[in-house]
Amino acid sequence: MNVYTTDKIRNVVLLGHGGCGKTSLVEAMAYLSGITSRMGKVSDGNTVSDFGKEEQKRQISISTSVVPIEWEGIKINVLDTPGFFDFVGEVEEAVSAADAAIIVVSGKAGVEVGTEKAWEICEKYKLPRFIFVTDMDVDNASFRQVVEDMTKAYGKKMAPFHLPIRENEKFVGYVNVITETGHRWQGKEVVDCEVPEYSKANLQLCKDTLMEAVAETSEEFMERYFGGETFSEAEIRAALRTNVIDGSIVPMTMGSSILCQGIYTLLDDIVKYMPSPENKEIAGVSLKTNEIFEANYDFAKTKSAYIFKTIVDPFIGKYSLVKICSGVLKADDMIYNSDKDVEEKVSKLYVMQGSKPIEIKELHAGDIGAIAKLTAARTGDTLSTKATAIKFGKAEISTPYTYMRYHAKNKGDIDKVSQSLQKMSHEDQTMKVVNDAENRQTLIYGMGDLHLEVIASRLANEYKVEIEMMQPKVAFRETVKKNSDVEYKYKKQSGGHGQYGHVKMRFSPLGDLEKAYEFSQEVVGGAVPKNFFPAVEKGLQDSVLKGPLAAYPVVGVKAVLYDGSYHPVDSSEMAFKMATIQAFKKGFMDAHPVLLEPIANIKVTVPDAYTGDVMGDLNKRRGRVLGMNPVNGKQVIEADIPMTGLFGYCTDLRSMTGGRGTYAYEFVRYEQAPSDVQEKEVAARAAKVAEGSED
Repeated sequence: MNVYTTDKIRNVVLLGHGGCGKTSLVEAMAYLSGITSRMGKVSDGNTVSDFGKEEQKRQISISTSVVPIEWEGIKINVLDTPGFFDFVGEVEEAVSAADAAIIVVSGKAGVEVGTEKAWEICEKYKLPRFIFVTDMDVDNASFRQVVEDMTKAYGKKMAPFHLPIRENEKFVGYVNVITETGHRWQGKEVVDCEVPEYSKANLQLCKDTLMEAVAETSEEFMERYFGGETFSEAEIRAALRTNVIDGSIVPMTMGSSILCQGIYTLLDDIVKYMPSPENKEIAGVSLKTNEIFEANYDFAKTKSAYIFKTIVDPFIGKYSLVKICSGVLKADDMIYNSDKDVEEKVSKLYVMQGSKPIEIKELHAGDIGAIAKLTAARTGDTLSTKATAIKFGKAEISTPYTYMRYHAKNKGDIDKVSQSLQKMSHEDQTMKVVNDAENRQTLIYGMGDLHLEVIASRLANEYKVEIEMMQPKVAFRETVKKNSDVEYKYKKQSGGHGQYGHVKMRFSPLGDLEKAYEFSQEVVGGAVPKNFFPAVEKGLQDSVLKGPLAAYPVVGVKAVLYDGSYHPVDSSEMAFKMATIQAFKKGFMDAHPVLLEPIANIKVTVPDAYTGDVMGDLNKRRGRVLGMNPVNGKQVIEADIPMTGLFGYCTDLRSMTGGRGTYAYEFVRYEQAPSDVQEKEVAARAAKVAEGSED
């Protein structure tokens, strides 16, 4: 592949709902540009961008892939992203490296939730965008309906650049709005034709809209427009490029990826209207001077790059996908990773064509490439030179809130599972593994149930280890509500020295649930010698780890040793420790023990239409709604909810809101659990003890 300078690069991310045709569009682009000699199909599992075994098996995109396409002397780096919400982290990584977006909409399915989310992402990152309506070869596909729906949702900035020509319900050509000419497909050729009568009124409307947008780019154009003058095609295109880059116009075009129709004009429009990186700004911090380093994709400045994604594949190895932020990166360069304080040599540079690495000599500012085997590098790291160390801000990646408890099916695979998950976490930033020592469980976090299912499947197929996932244990706590006064005498005689420990203790609520216990002694007259006090406290330390009520950790208990007795020969630290443990069990159960459940503060963001359903569902989960706040045209419902009520919430919220709802939560405090919850947990503990399977 040739080396391209910054002005000849376009970095374009494909966004849209799952199954709308993004991967098929990449396939058509790859075929037209000569990368492939025949078009692959998602259903056949032979596309350029969906190369993972899981992607081929499920026929969906799971990871972002880069396919560089050479078109008319321009390099278009196409980033194909997943449409399913569970893989939003991949989308966020791709968007951080893109300079423009194409939102793909199925002409058959129309505007879907994924379309709305894609638009929101473009707004958030201020990305210039095109709307490409695909599936136009399907009988009931409607370009007009998509245009109407998008205009209704996002205003008059929608500008159709092409209109479809249909004959006998078949998609046979298009009308170019800018040139007002008709074009038909004859085999692989495009031939000129008359604009159909039924398109003329619509064509005039679309042309008038475009001319208004062109007129608004300058005062001179405005005067000419009102004077009744016409603009030349070159003037129109130059003005539209400005409009597209600043987001005041969103071109809409259409085609059929399967028949490779409309793709040629789309590639042309990407070259003509989408920005090169030289028009964009990016700044980091110089670690030597602590001053702002304005990289701005300037090839003349010192070299710097940002790792926006990592590929870790047992079959193709590890690649760090980078976007060059300034300078020119060459093979054999020494690069410094400021995040890990490591200097490494770039032995070879590549551009990735899906899973296929193509070696290249150098990458200019603004380009996207890959470096193999950077051992210390992780997604989000900055690469620069040691002499001019630079650090760029990391991309914002969504936090995972769906979690499951897991363990290795084969006990001998525990270490291998742990290592495999660590490798996968380098690649997937929305996956998190947490060791919950208090509840003796390991948890795996993801963006949804499908995400967790894919992780388990990848472990089995790619890393040859299997895990079982189950509902996680909730971190309940135990405490007391009243006072108790108990004594316990521990006596054992088994030849030789015996064991003797005798304690009298009071237990009461401490009032501080942050502390497990507080120990004090009020022994007078040496009834229990001082050297046994640490043993009594050790007995308490052991007792609070698993409470007598339901084997959960104990919090907020005050324990006072006020009397007891000892034997000059048989008393020992062990005897007093055992006496304390038994006294604690009795005293705890006598002091009105209660179960405390963890409470989370949850914020659910939904469109207005769904607030009633969401609040009703939160009430069913024993949530207490605290209030609602409007944010960016949506409502944020805030509530306190028991952690037990959050299990399965991701799936239920999506189904209630058609995928439009999102949520975030954090633990805030412990509260006394209702009696029915407490009885259920105590009964579950008793059943485990009876089975002998207590873990």
